[in-house]
Amino acid sequence: MFFDAGTISFPGLGIDGINPPRALPFTVFGKEIYFYGLIIAFGFLLGILYLRLRAKDFGTNFDLVTDAILFAVPIAIICARIYYVAFQWDIYKDNPVSALYIWQGGIAIYGGIIGAILGLLLFAKIKKQRLTVYLDLMALGLLIGQLIGRWGNFFNREAYGAEILNGFFLRMGIEEAGGVVRYWHPTFLYESLWNLVGFVLLHFLSKKRKYDGQTFLQYVAWYGLGRVWIEGLRTDSLYIPNTDIRVSQALAGVSFVIAVGVMLYVRLFKNPDGSGMWVNRKPETAAEPAAEEAPEPAPEPASEPEAEAEKADG
Repeated sequence: MFFDAGTISFPGLGIDGINPPRALPFTVFGKEIYFYGLIIAFGFLLGILYLRLRAKDFGTNFDLVTDAILFAVPIAIICARIYYVAFQWDIYKDNPVSALYIWQGGIAIYGGIIGAILGLLLFAKIKKQRLTVYLDLMALGLLIGQLIGRWGNFFNREAYGAEILNGFFLRMGIEEAGGVVRYWHPTFLYESLWNLVGFVLLHFLSKKRKYDGQTFLQYVAWYGLGRVWIEGLRTDSLYIPNTDIRVSQALAGVSFVIAVGVMLYVRLFKNPDGSGMWVNRKPETAAEPAAEEAPEPAPEPASEPEAEAEKADG
């Protein structure tokens, strides 16, 4: 759902008459700068700042985290676009080249997550790092980026849910042509709040994790659970071709079940105590060679008077 204009209100929260602009009131080199992009960039930078503060807790450093980001982000963007285009192919089939026009909009978060995992897999292989360590960090960074990035949908007036015909307190009113106000589920707000709660929980849980990859599994389960519910409210979902199945809702449900299943398996059959985590590894140190004993100093020759005395005694 997308609205070009009209004030926005949240009557249940006492907020009325908001009219968020889609772009800055000026251009840069003749190009409009949209708030959607600025908000996404802000969320991304804030996530990186957080990872800088937490890298040591996971047994790595910010230089390696930066390398991981450089691997993951380009592949994530490509996969996010591929995911969207694949399930909106009717829009692009008559002009396939337009699928490359990513600046016109159209990316999907689950495609981005899949791409980021592939990028980290490549990074871990080349840099000889443990993949699950960086998946844990990625999960925390993603939650920050997602909880902030969803507000780009607010400025774009998009990603709203179904119409609300009752007095639900979080309903969002949008003024349409002629002054008519209709109310919708603000699904962007639901997801932002869900991710905020998830980030706070995982921030503290990550400090008590027992194995690498645990935070990532918790993220997959938490986000999947929320997305199953939220995606069912949206009116702009991507669907599996020739079905009524929302692809992101199905993927969220499957990923939730898998993540919970893996966590239960590890808990019941492995029961790690944390000693095997990357941060607790013992650095390999070569045995230092034993120090050679210094030779005893040669006795100093006796002085001439002492030598004469020795002769007399003899």
